[in-house]
Amino acid sequence: MVSKRIIPCLDVMNGRVVKGINFKNIRDMADPVEMAHYYYETGADELVFYDITASIEGRKLFTDVLQAVASEIFIPLTVGGGINTLNDFDTVLKSGADKVSINSGAIRDPSLISAAAKRYGSQCVVLSMDVKRVKGKLHVFTNGGMIDTGIDAVEWAKKGEDLGAGEIVLNSIDADGVRGGFDLPMLREIGGKVALPLIASGGAGKMQDFLELFRCGKIDAGLAASVFHTKKIDIRVLKNYLRNFNINVRI
Repeated sequence: MVSKRIIPCLDVMNGRVVKGINFKNIRDMADPVEMAHYYYETGADELVFYDITASIEGRKLFTDVLQAVASEIFIPLTVGGGINTLNDFDTVLKSGADKVSINSGAIRDPSLISAAAKRYGSQCVVLSMDVKRVKGKLHVFTNGGMIDTGIDAVEWAKKGEDLGAGEIVLNSIDADGVRGGFDLPMLREIGGKVALPLIASGGAGKMQDFLELFRCGKIDAGLAASVFHTKKIDIRVLKNYLRNFNINVRI
Protein backbone atom coordinates (compact mmCIF):
# COMPACT_ATOMS: atom_id res chain seq x y z
CA MET A 1 0.00 0.00 0.00
CA VAL A 2 1.31 3.45 -0.94
CA SER A 3 2.02 5.65 2.07
CA LYS A 4 0.05 8.84 2.59
CA ARG A 5 2.31 11.89 2.43
CA ILE A 6 2.50 14.89 4.73
CA ILE A 7 3.78 17.95 2.88
CA PRO A 8 4.54 21.39 4.32
CA CYS A 9 4.17 24.30 1.91
CA LEU A 10 6.45 27.32 1.89
CA ASP A 11 4.80 30.33 0.26
CA VAL A 12 7.68 32.72 -0.46
CA MET A 13 7.48 36.44 -1.17
CA ASN A 14 10.50 38.74 -1.31
CA GLY A 15 12.70 35.92 -0.06
CA ARG A 16 10.63 35.23 3.08
CA VAL A 17 8.05 32.58 3.99
CA VAL A 18 4.62 34.21 4.32
CA LYS A 19 1.05 33.07 4.99
CA GLY A 20 -2.40 34.54 4.56
CA ILE A 21 -6.08 33.70 4.92
CA ASN A 22 -8.18 32.98 1.81
CA PHE A 23 -5.11 34.08 -0.21
CA LYS A 24 -5.26 37.54 1.47
CA ASN A 25 -3.81 39.35 4.53
CA ILE A 26 -0.28 38.09 3.89
CA ARG A 27 2.06 38.14 6.90
CA ASP A 28 5.72 37.32 7.39
CA MET A 29 6.59 33.96 8.94
CA ALA A 30 10.23 32.85 8.60
CA ASP A 31 13.40 32.35 6.59
CA PRO A 32 12.76 29.70 3.89
CA VAL A 33 16.13 27.95 4.24
CA GLU A 34 15.83 27.59 8.01
CA MET A 35 12.23 26.42 7.72
CA ALA A 36 13.04 23.89 4.99
CA HIS A 37 15.81 22.41 7.12
CA TYR A 38 13.44 22.20 10.10
CA TYR A 39 10.87 20.27 8.09
CA TYR A 40 13.47 17.91 6.70
CA GLU A 41 14.65 17.14 10.21
CA THR A 42 11.13 16.64 11.61
CA GLY A 43 9.77 14.07 9.19
CA ALA A 44 8.17 15.82 6.21
CA ASP A 45 7.75 13.49 3.24
CA GLU A 46 8.15 16.24 0.67
CA LEU A 47 8.32 20.02 0.54
CA VAL A 48 6.46 22.43 -1.71
CA PHE A 49 7.96 25.85 -2.45
CA TYR A 50 5.79 28.53 -4.11
CA ASP A 51 7.07 31.91 -5.22
CA ILE A 52 3.59 33.38 -4.80
CA THR A 53 4.06 36.71 -6.56
CA ALA A 54 6.18 35.62 -9.53
CA SER A 55 3.20 35.25 -11.87
CA ILE A 56 1.51 38.45 -10.63
CA GLU A 57 4.71 40.45 -11.07
CA GLY A 58 5.53 38.80 -14.40
CA ARG A 59 9.02 37.72 -13.38
CA LYS A 60 11.03 34.55 -12.99
CA LEU A 61 11.17 32.53 -9.78
CA PHE A 62 13.83 33.30 -7.16
CA THR A 63 16.35 30.61 -8.09
CA ASP A 64 18.86 31.78 -5.47
CA VAL A 65 16.42 31.01 -2.66
CA LEU A 66 15.54 27.72 -4.34
CA GLN A 67 19.17 26.65 -4.56
CA ALA A 68 19.68 27.48 -0.90
CA VAL A 69 16.60 25.46 0.10
CA ALA A 70 17.57 22.50 -2.09
CA SER A 71 20.99 22.39 -0.44
CA GLU A 72 19.38 21.90 2.97
CA ILE A 73 16.95 19.05 2.30
CA PHE A 74 17.09 15.53 0.91
CA ILE A 75 13.41 14.86 0.34
CA PRO A 76 11.45 15.56 -2.87
CA LEU A 77 11.05 19.29 -3.54
CA THR A 78 8.26 20.69 -5.71
CA VAL A 79 8.65 24.27 -6.91
CA GLY A 80 6.22 26.65 -8.56
CA GLY A 81 5.70 30.30 -9.40
CA GLY A 82 6.23 32.04 -12.73
CA ILE A 83 6.59 28.79 -14.70
CA ASN A 84 5.59 29.59 -18.26
CA THR A 85 8.00 27.79 -20.59
CA LEU A 86 10.11 24.66 -20.92
CA ASN A 87 13.13 26.85 -20.19
CA ASP A 88 11.55 27.69 -16.84
CA PHE A 89 11.21 23.97 -16.14
CA ASP A 90 14.85 23.48 -17.03
CA THR A 91 16.01 26.33 -14.79
CA VAL A 92 14.03 25.13 -11.78
CA LEU A 93 15.05 21.50 -12.14
CA LYS A 94 18.70 22.47 -12.52
CA SER A 95 18.38 24.64 -9.39
CA GLY A 96 17.46 21.62 -7.27
CA ALA A 97 13.75 20.93 -7.73
CA ASP A 98 12.52 17.37 -8.23
CA LYS A 99 9.11 18.39 -9.55
CA VAL A 100 7.71 21.56 -11.07
CA SER A 101 4.30 23.00 -10.24
CA ILE A 102 2.45 24.87 -12.97
CA ASN A 103 -0.72 26.89 -12.62
CA SER A 104 -1.24 30.15 -14.54
CA GLY A 105 1.28 29.18 -17.21
CA ALA A 106 -0.61 25.98 -17.98
CA ILE A 107 -3.91 27.83 -18.21
CA ARG A 108 -2.43 30.27 -20.71
CA ASP A 109 -0.81 27.45 -22.69
CA PRO A 110 -2.12 23.95 -21.89
CA SER A 111 0.38 22.43 -24.34
CA LEU A 112 3.08 23.27 -21.76
CA ILE A 113 1.83 20.30 -19.71
CA SER A 114 2.27 17.79 -22.53
CA ALA A 115 5.55 19.30 -23.72
CA ALA A 116 7.04 19.19 -20.21
CA ALA A 117 5.78 15.66 -19.62
CA LYS A 118 7.36 14.53 -22.86
CA ARG A 119 10.72 16.16 -22.12
CA TYR A 120 11.07 15.55 -18.37
CA GLY A 121 8.54 12.80 -17.62
CA SER A 122 5.06 13.07 -16.13
CA GLN A 123 6.47 12.56 -12.63
CA CYS A 124 8.06 16.03 -12.89
CA VAL A 125 4.84 17.83 -13.86
CA VAL A 126 2.49 18.91 -11.06
CA LEU A 127 -0.71 20.70 -12.01
CA SER A 128 -1.60 23.13 -9.24
CA MET A 129 -5.19 24.36 -9.16
CA ASP A 130 -6.52 27.24 -7.05
CA VAL A 131 -10.22 26.46 -6.75
CA LYS A 132 -13.12 28.51 -5.40
CA ARG A 133 -16.88 28.20 -5.52
CA VAL A 134 -18.67 30.70 -7.73
CA LYS A 135 -22.47 30.47 -7.65
CA GLY A 136 -22.21 26.84 -6.61
CA LYS A 137 -19.68 25.88 -9.29
CA LEU A 138 -16.01 25.07 -8.81
CA HIS A 139 -13.92 27.58 -10.76
CA VAL A 140 -10.18 27.77 -11.34
CA PHE A 141 -8.53 31.03 -10.26
CA THR A 142 -5.13 32.51 -11.16
CA ASN A 143 -2.81 35.28 -9.95
CA GLY A 144 -2.88 34.33 -6.30
CA GLY A 145 -6.62 33.72 -6.28
CA MET A 146 -7.47 37.17 -7.68
CA ILE A 147 -8.67 36.27 -11.19
CA ASP A 148 -11.61 33.99 -11.91
CA THR A 149 -10.83 32.23 -15.17
CA GLY A 150 -14.34 30.85 -15.45
CA ILE A 151 -12.80 27.44 -16.13
CA ASP A 152 -14.65 24.51 -14.58
CA ALA A 153 -12.25 22.92 -12.08
CA VAL A 154 -13.40 19.34 -12.73
CA GLU A 155 -12.95 19.70 -16.48
CA TRP A 156 -9.54 21.35 -16.06
CA ALA A 157 -8.34 18.53 -13.79
CA LYS A 158 -9.43 15.98 -16.39
CA LYS A 159 -7.72 17.91 -19.16
CA GLY A 160 -4.51 18.17 -17.13
CA GLU A 161 -4.55 14.43 -16.64
CA ASP A 162 -5.11 13.81 -20.35
CA LEU A 163 -2.24 16.14 -21.25
CA GLY A 164 0.22 14.24 -19.08
CA ALA A 165 0.42 15.82 -15.64
CA GLY A 166 1.77 13.41 -13.02
CA GLU A 167 -0.21 14.65 -10.04
CA ILE A 168 -2.58 17.45 -9.06
CA VAL A 169 -2.50 19.83 -6.11
CA LEU A 170 -6.00 21.04 -5.24
CA ASN A 171 -5.84 24.32 -3.34
CA SER A 172 -9.17 25.36 -1.83
CA ILE A 173 -9.33 29.16 -1.68
CA ASP A 174 -12.51 28.87 0.38
CA ALA A 175 -10.70 26.86 3.06
CA ASP A 176 -7.24 28.45 2.83
CA GLY A 177 -5.84 29.54 6.20
CA VAL A 178 -9.20 29.21 7.98
CA ARG A 179 -8.18 26.01 9.80
CA GLY A 180 -11.70 24.61 9.58
CA GLY A 181 -10.73 21.37 7.86
CA PHE A 182 -9.96 20.38 4.29
CA ASP A 183 -12.57 21.05 1.62
CA LEU A 184 -13.77 17.46 1.41
CA PRO A 185 -16.75 18.09 -0.91
CA MET A 186 -14.46 19.75 -3.47
CA LEU A 187 -11.88 16.99 -3.15
CA ARG A 188 -14.49 14.28 -3.61
CA GLU A 189 -16.03 15.99 -6.63
CA ILE A 190 -12.74 16.41 -8.48
CA GLY A 191 -11.18 13.21 -7.17
CA GLY A 192 -14.06 11.20 -8.50
CA LYS A 193 -13.24 12.26 -12.05
CA VAL A 194 -9.46 11.74 -12.26
CA ALA A 195 -7.10 8.85 -11.57
CA LEU A 196 -3.98 10.92 -10.84
CA PRO A 197 -2.52 11.22 -7.33
CA LEU A 198 -4.18 14.14 -5.56
CA ILE A 199 -2.63 16.46 -2.97
CA ALA A 200 -5.15 18.34 -0.83
CA SER A 201 -4.32 21.88 0.27
CA GLY A 202 -6.15 24.43 2.36
CA GLY A 203 -7.98 24.21 5.67
CA ALA A 204 -5.86 22.06 8.00
CA GLY A 205 -6.33 23.15 11.61
CA LYS A 206 -5.86 20.04 13.73
CA MET A 207 -4.62 16.46 13.42
CA GLN A 208 -8.15 15.13 13.05
CA ASP A 209 -8.48 17.10 9.80
CA PHE A 210 -5.73 14.94 8.26
CA LEU A 211 -7.43 11.78 9.53
CA GLU A 212 -10.73 12.81 7.95
CA LEU A 213 -8.89 13.75 4.76
CA PHE A 214 -7.26 10.35 4.32
CA ARG A 215 -10.48 8.56 5.21
CA CYS A 216 -12.54 10.50 2.66
CA GLY A 217 -11.34 8.70 -0.44
CA LYS A 218 -8.68 8.99 -3.11
CA ILE A 219 -6.31 11.52 -1.54
CA ASP A 220 -2.60 10.77 -1.62
CA ALA A 221 -1.19 13.64 0.43
CA GLY A 222 -2.14 16.45 2.76
CA LEU A 223 -0.42 19.78 2.29
CA ALA A 224 -0.48 22.56 4.88
CA ALA A 225 1.39 25.69 5.86
CA SER A 226 0.34 27.73 8.89
CA VAL A 227 -0.36 24.84 11.28
CA PHE A 228 3.15 23.53 10.60
CA HIS A 229 4.86 26.93 10.50
CA THR A 230 3.44 27.93 13.89
CA LYS A 231 4.15 24.43 15.28
CA LYS A 232 0.50 23.97 16.18
CA ILE A 233 0.97 20.52 14.61
CA ASP A 234 4.26 18.62 14.79
CA ILE A 235 4.69 16.33 11.79
CA ARG A 236 6.13 13.41 13.76
CA VAL A 237 3.31 13.60 16.30
CA LEU A 238 0.80 13.82 13.45
CA LYS A 239 2.21 10.73 11.78
CA ASN A 240 2.06 8.70 14.98
CA TYR A 241 -1.52 9.87 15.48
CA LEU A 242 -2.46 8.75 11.96
CA ARG A 243 -0.64 5.44 12.37
CA ASN A 244 -2.78 4.76 15.46
CA PHE A 245 -5.84 4.97 13.20
CA ASN A 246 -4.30 2.59 10.63
CA ILE A 247 -3.38 5.28 8.13
CA ASN A 248 -0.26 4.15 6.31
CA VAL A 249 2.40 6.86 6.75
CA ARG A 250 6.20 6.80 6.81
CA ILE A 251 7.55 7.17 10.33
